[in-house]
Amino acid sequence: MAHLGSRRRRALALPAGLALTASLGFLPAGAATAAPVDDVPAAVRADGPKLSYVVNVKGGHGTAKSVKKAIAKAGGTVVMAYDQIGVIVVHSQNPDFATTIRGVRGVASAGATRTAPLAPSADMAIESERPLTADEAKASAAVASSGQDPLEPLQWDLPAIKADKAHEKTLGSDKVTVAVIDTGVDDTHPDLAPNFDREASVSCVGGVPNTADGAWRPGPTESDHGTHVAGTIAAAKNGVGVTGVAPGVKVSGIKVSQPDGFFYTEAVVCGFVWAAEHGVDVTNNSYYTDPWLFNCKNDADQKALVEAVSRATRYAEGKGAVNVAAAGNSRMDLAADELTDTTSPNDTTPVERVINPRECLDIPTQIPGVVTVSALGAKGLKASYSNYGNGVVDISAPGGDSTRYQAPDAPAVDGRILSTVPGGYGYKAGTSMASPHVAGVAALIKSTHPYAPPALVKGLLYAQADDTACTNPYDIDGNGTVDAVCEGSERDNGFYGTGVTDALDAVRR
Repeated sequence: MAHLGSRRRRALALPAGLALTASLGFLPAGAATAAPVDDVPAAVRADGPKLSYVVNVKGGHGTAKSVKKAIAKAGGTVVMAYDQIGVIVVHSQNPDFATTIRGVRGVASAGATRTAPLAPSADMAIESERPLTADEAKASAAVASSGQDPLEPLQWDLPAIKADKAHEKTLGSDKVTVAVIDTGVDDTHPDLAPNFDREASVSCVGGVPNTADGAWRPGPTESDHGTHVAGTIAAAKNGVGVTGVAPGVKVSGIKVSQPDGFFYTEAVVCGFVWAAEHGVDVTNNSYYTDPWLFNCKNDADQKALVEAVSRATRYAEGKGAVNVAAAGNSRMDLAADELTDTTSPNDTTPVERVINPRECLDIPTQIPGVVTVSALGAKGLKASYSNYGNGVVDISAPGGDSTRYQAPDAPAVDGRILSTVPGGYGYKAGTSMASPHVAGVAALIKSTHPYAPPALVKGLLYAQADDTACTNPYDIDGNGTVDAVCEGSERDNGFYGTGVTDALDAVRR
């Protein structure tokens, strides 16, 4: 389980020498229920490991009511029922629970969300491998112009998407909120506090919304990943630290990862529903849903996970949210005929399997309607680690790369992305860092077109992206071997999608 967190999220750690860093509240009445059910009948087995399940219901509230009774009879306890999307979160120690409940009338699909039993999670500290140094901060402040925050000269990623020019026109609207569905956001950070939306923030760990004050923050030994993502989106332009892509919009924290770094389906579903119910305009998703890197629809459990998350993302979009997600850091061609997955399930013992990426989905990024983002380095090339795929990647943005591969122009000194972390600032790289750039641009579009529905915001996002032709041959490390092959046209291809996201066009068109 070593280095689990850095592998899990969409931030990346390269090999040595090339390291890239790295009180319970409920939804509104009628939106969801968390009611106890009858005792489990004595005849039902309860000798298996306690697992969490999602049960996806066909039809409306009447069907859900009968399914909940069947869940109790099958030895399950309803933890949370998201009746608005027909997804019920259940715990059970009946090893036959999933098989039994799938046979119940009104159940569309059901599956275990994990392969490891429910248990208290051990904390794993995930810290930036490359904090900002005092000398860098001093040098940056010395060259910052009167219109820049002191660390902005180190943010090569902002001019790469013309965000610096966009800020001369507008910083974005404080009526727009971007939710960071992630490891938690430190809203006490001086660059995030001015723009933090508390009402749209929550912890969804375990699949049940917790609105206790600060529940959305990462614990002292938990990952700083979500805080870094939040800063890229909306760090305030306030004379302190760094500047976000959309420094005038609001940002919220929706915590969905356990202390050990796992993002399970029930928490992800909760996160999207919460965003939908609380007026969020954009969600950023820099993770994949555990324990499967790819969820295959011909597997009953994995099919249910795809369906549950798909229902949740559709619900959020139906309520007005644009969902943006990281493409992943496995250097994989997601449009290939087959791929080899050696990391799943990652919460017990992985088993090597060959999968078809059209039938086995990385969720949420490959769910229809979700904006899939690949990563670029400081020279504008696909980052060495970024997944790609013609017809899969929608758009690209800076995510950082090894400085050895793609070094930025001075005064920037590091090929990674500089952003907020609890207590300060640090560099990270990954498609995790690319996705929030696009989420920030989507927020600027929404600020410019406040009544635009998600389909129009996405349409503008793609139309305004700067066309970027394929990079072939692609030999990022210069060793004479082609590392990936880009397919498609200049206007839409596997490396860059519809192109590099453009913040300036977002505010002037």
